[in-house]
Amino acid sequence: MDGAYQADTAQQAEAEHQPLPHNIEAEQALLGALLVNNEIYDRVASIVSTEHFHDPVHKRIWDTASARIQKNALASPVTLKAFLAEDEGLKELGGPAYLARLAGAAISTYAAKDYAQMIYDLAIRRSLIEIGEEVAGNARAVTVESEPKDQIVRAEEKLYQLAEQGRTEGGFQSFLRALTTAVNVANSAYQREGKLAGISTGLRDLDDKLGGLHKSDLLILAGRPSMGKTALSTNIAFNIAKAWKKGMRTDGTEGTVDGGVVGFFSLEMSADQLAARILAEQAEVDSHKIRDGSLDPDEFRRFIEASKTLEKIPLYIDDTPALPISTVAARARRLKRQHGLDVLFVDYLQLLKGTGSKASENRVNEVSEITQGLKAIAKELEIPVIALSQLSRQVENRDDKRPQLSDLRESGSIEQDADAVMFVYREEYYREREQPSETDLEATAKWQDLMEQVTGKAEVIIGKQRHGPIGSVQMAFEGRFTRFSDLVQSWQAGAQDY
Repeated sequence: MDGAYQADTAQQAEAEHQPLPHNIEAEQALLGALLVNNEIYDRVASIVSTEHFHDPVHKRIWDTASARIQKNALASPVTLKAFLAEDEGLKELGGPAYLARLAGAAISTYAAKDYAQMIYDLAIRRSLIEIGEEVAGNARAVTVESEPKDQIVRAEEKLYQLAEQGRTEGGFQSFLRALTTAVNVANSAYQREGKLAGISTGLRDLDDKLGGLHKSDLLILAGRPSMGKTALSTNIAFNIAKAWKKGMRTDGTEGTVDGGVVGFFSLEMSADQLAARILAEQAEVDSHKIRDGSLDPDEFRRFIEASKTLEKIPLYIDDTPALPISTVAARARRLKRQHGLDVLFVDYLQLLKGTGSKASENRVNEVSEITQGLKAIAKELEIPVIALSQLSRQVENRDDKRPQLSDLRESGSIEQDADAVMFVYREEYYREREQPSETDLEATAKWQDLMEQVTGKAEVIIGKQRHGPIGSVQMAFEGRFTRFSDLVQSWQAGAQDY
């Protein structure tokens, strides 16, 4: 046992003394080419930056040269001499003569990009080693505050950020580039069936108002209990997953061309309950019959056929309760990395937890952290995030029980951070509870007339939308199957009959 321990210790000590991956010659070659031809900077600046160089002197040479070039000034051995004359590290390498040697040994401009990529790749390897050592160090430091599961989340977050480096450029972009992106989105919408800029919800009237679900948007779907928030979200999630198709996109990359891969955080219902609800909707079977096992043979056949269809769709459910927002972000990143992710649902945001140590002391601050975290996920992963939300009880105290933005529960940050806020409202639910006494025939007749008008109908009220109009969308709702669908208007029914 002692021999094995000593061998491990020796191996660890040897690893610690090994130099980190780097290539000084590649750094010298790239810097030399840059000092000879400043136009190279535009080709390699999107690949490497100061922190990717291993040699501290090379970092300072690159930093000074790039600062000059960005000011449209010449960066050459002569011009950089004045800025680096007192640099102690450069003096050890020969002073200004070292800059001249770099330029003298310059590589071909065509090879500059390859050298830049090599420098970047080696820097990533060094970062991986750094993350690994940090993870190992944190794991060894056994403290009450450092829970292993929290360490895993932080490690995943750092690895994901490292994996995403170099894929998208941060900071400002020119208006021309932003304009080109906007035109490409509009062109894709024009060419796509349905003329939508975003992902279709599968509900035509709702799509008309929203223009589909847009990347990087946070959409809040709110309502009082029993209004159908979860039903509507599962309907939309299923519609998107069922329509999923993979192929060549307009930008020449391979990926989702219709529908999408859906992630669903179900913090209130278990995964099997959620699956049963979606099955009931698709098989057109009363959800109560599924629970009590009273399906007739025909219903059971439809139920099995629907399950065979559903097992093929890219809908992933996580039913872990009371998740911190940081864990939601980490699991969403992992899902996107492993299977892809085009839309994320959270049912519902009040069941999430903040990550700050004082989050539980101030619920308003905690909800604010959660909504900001959900918006950050939408922007980071470039997907729409649909988060369900409860409404306060003050709705019940009004004669008109249609929800308003002021009814959003616990924090104004929900309204502030959201790109769109939608409310689910079913008048039928409230009217059912106003049934008069059977002895009052006149009141009963009025109540029955009113019930005929509202039965099977619902509204999705868009109270806020950054990209489009607000207003109300009339929808059909079948309570037995917990299914929302487009409402056929009387003039449309007449046209069909005709």
